[in-house]
Amino acid sequence: MNSLSRKKAHRTSMLRNLATSLILYEKITTTTAKAKETKVIMERLIGIAKKNDLISRRRLLGYLFDKNATKKMLEELAPRYKTVSSGFIQSYNLGPRLGDGAAMTILELKQIKSVKKEEIEDKNGKEPSASSGQKDIKERK
Repeated sequence: MNSLSRKKAHRTSMLRNLATSLILYEKITTTTAKAKETKVIMERLIGIAKKNDLISRRRLLGYLFDKNATKKMLEELAPRYKTVSSGFIQSYNLGPRLGDGAAMTILELKQIKSVKKEEIEDKNGKEPSASSGQKDIKERK
């Protein structure tokens, strides 16, 4: 783990804050070094949240600073990434910051499309539902 020029207590607190902000807002702007460390932590936290049991809830509550962040992880983000094993976060390089020239990065949670049951049935060869058949008849006239 990169020390980020901070003592251990300050570094862990800062990374917990960044992870909590990323969960709540789904997009943050930070320096590249902090973004790399936050990305590793978020991958682990989403992996924990995907289990969605009491132990994972307690581990998330112990790490994140906000109860709403834990709730969002378990109710929104874990189901969103249920089918994906990794790669939950995208990062975009912005270039240097004007004040001190530090390399800046945007961290963003990926939006995974959820597949509807109807789409799966259509792909499996079953007949489409009656409502879509009626639309085809109307379009032909």
